[in-house]
Amino acid sequence: MPQDTQSRSRPGALPAAPKGDARTRQAWIDGLRLMAGLSMLGLHATADRHGLPFPSATAEDRLWPMILRTLFYSARTELFVMLSIFLLTLSLKLRPRGYSQTIRQQAQRLLPPFLFWTAFYSLFSLLKAGHMGYLGAAFTTLGAPETWLSYLLLGTAKYHLHFIPTLLGLLLFYPLFLAAYTRPWMVLGACLAVWMKWSLERWAYPVFWGNDALPYIIRAIKILSYLGYGLAAAAIAGLWMRHGPSLRRSIPWAVTLTLLLCGALLLNFKAQTIAKVIATGRWVFDDPVGYWADFLMPVVLLLLAMVLTSAKWPKQLPKWAPYSLGIYLCHPIFLDIAEVLLPEDIAPILQVIFKIAFALPLTLGLVQLLKRTKALAWTIGLGPPPQIAFLTPFTSKTPAPQKEETSC
Repeated sequence: MPQDTQSRSRPGALPAAPKGDARTRQAWIDGLRLMAGLSMLGLHATADRHGLPFPSATAEDRLWPMILRTLFYSARTELFVMLSIFLLTLSLKLRPRGYSQTIRQQAQRLLPPFLFWTAFYSLFSLLKAGHMGYLGAAFTTLGAPETWLSYLLLGTAKYHLHFIPTLLGLLLFYPLFLAAYTRPWMVLGACLAVWMKWSLERWAYPVFWGNDALPYIIRAIKILSYLGYGLAAAAIAGLWMRHGPSLRRSIPWAVTLTLLLCGALLLNFKAQTIAKVIATGRWVFDDPVGYWADFLMPVVLLLLAMVLTSAKWPKQLPKWAPYSLGIYLCHPIFLDIAEVLLPEDIAPILQVIFKIAFALPLTLGLVQLLKRTKALAWTIGLGPPPQIAFLTPFTSKTPAPQKEETSC
């Protein structure tokens, strides 16, 4: 069936995309994907082995690690979330399909790698536990049913795995996001997301503190509030489909300068918050201005990259961008090994430099090795996933998504 006929025959389906608009690789999208993956490695390298801002160091020694963290944290996991929904929206524009088929495809693509890395990190983390002297407690934790419930529902087997169950929870609401496709003003949904998250978390923490349900309540709040990011991402996808041809011809300098000023302002607010971290050696969670700056920066980055689509982007981006999910999933392996190798008494900036210099090339090497290993490429989203028995009802009816439909 021709796509334009197919889209008309489905109630609520999007009209067909202009040929080539959604299918063609875009350097600015590749650039953002790679930035998001690499920034997470840099972000996690700028804390000590306990995930703290080097509290035993002096404020002067914390200065440069925290400055680097401010820059790395501009591309948060929220950028991954927005890119994923942006690309899904374009995919549905290109090839409309029903709700159950779309969700099956996303489950097929995301769940097998998530389960693999959950199992891997639950065991690999014992290496660091043994080095730091709490191996017995780690084994006890692994034997508790509630631990595995948290691993599977919240992605707590490692600090970065929360992204996949959160994204899957968000994708259940993707029909809501499509309403923003023709409504550019819904970019402001990101502001709604930040406001809801800030407000609801300030209510939930004191009310449920000490309750085993607290992590699940916080995750539900996160998914509910991130619906605003989904609306913003779909609205930006609509802007791209309508204005992409003109953006490919020239840079709208007025819009670009406005976005650059917004980014500089947000970075200034982030710097004010990180200055408190430098002074105290504690993370700051109660600064609303810094909070808003942190969570709005991914929106500005996405818009800024889009309006700069006609700029000269590095030619190697299409080669490296597909590794972004693999970099995200694999980098804690080598950060943990680096932390085991590092003595505790060296300067924080030297720790950061060593961890990045050690982890980055080894992560890239592992990702390339996994990509070239047919039996394991699926673990980083670069190959067809295996058929797992209890996932069969969700995945067997739908072929693997095509390359242009694969998000971050």
